[in-house]
Amino acid sequence: MKKLTKEDISQEVFDLYDDYAHNKIERRQFIEKLSIFAVGSLTLPSLLSFMTPNYVDTITIKADDPRLKSEFITYESPKGGGSIKGLLSQPTDTKKKLPGIIVVHENRGLNPYIEDVGRRAAVEGFITLAPDALSPLGGYPGNDDAGRELQKKRTREEMLEDFIAAYEYLKSHKDCNGYVGVVGFCFGGWISNMMAVKISTLAAAVPYYGGQPTAEDAEKIKTPLLLNYASLDTRVNEGWPAFESILKKNKVEHTAYFYEGVNHGFHNNTTPQYDEKSATLSWTRTIDFFKEKLKKK
Repeated sequence: MKKLTKEDISQEVFDLYDDYAHNKIERRQFIEKLSIFAVGSLTLPSLLSFMTPNYVDTITIKADDPRLKSEFITYESPKGGGSIKGLLSQPTDTKKKLPGIIVVHENRGLNPYIEDVGRRAAVEGFITLAPDALSPLGGYPGNDDAGRELQKKRTREEMLEDFIAAYEYLKSHKDCNGYVGVVGFCFGGWISNMMAVKISTLAAAVPYYGGQPTAEDAEKIKTPLLLNYASLDTRVNEGWPAFESILKKNKVEHTAYFYEGVNHGFHNNTTPQYDEKSATLSWTRTIDFFKEKLKKK
């Protein structure tokens, strides 16, 4: 049987998966609607398998990579969920204090993809912390469907406090130079925007396809922003013009990129939404931005 590719899949399927992944429809509805697109050799099981994240073959930086010291730690989030688990990563040959990056997961907890992103940033010369906002509920449960269900049991405002606490933990870490930024994806993109709202000393924020703050909150931002959007992601993109007008009015340093012909989640190399060209370019821009903004003045 011919292996499925993105080109075999209708855009409507990607839109349907986006609705499911963001809790707009239940799994039963997702499968019912997905079955409409199962025609001929394109069976429902093959479609389901294709749309499911592949964490086995897609990890780019292994957990035991000799270039890194990577370990799980816990830190306290008194205004959030209490004790929070996170993956702390840094180069093994660290000779000086490093700039810090908080890596924020999507709406399903600290899965292998986000762990990998934390390590990817660390090999570029940063100390990174990728928290798991599902820690109070036992942590990422091992699959994304269950992770989404767990994350729905917490409020995003309470989880925001967990990532603000992560910032404080990393900023005061003995191996950090005190300059800390944040990168986040989907839910994590909203968290990145909101950390820029809440933390006046945040050095840089890079939201990927993240929901925008309210107008009232956007007025509080001083942090330099690099924003990555997918051109086909109309759900998120509709909030950009109003957000942009406030950033321009307040002369907040920002650059927004819209990657053509790609879907929400294009950076996630474990799913069919992944677009290698856009993901690589956006990540290069992200790392360059952090290298510029997180160095000692």
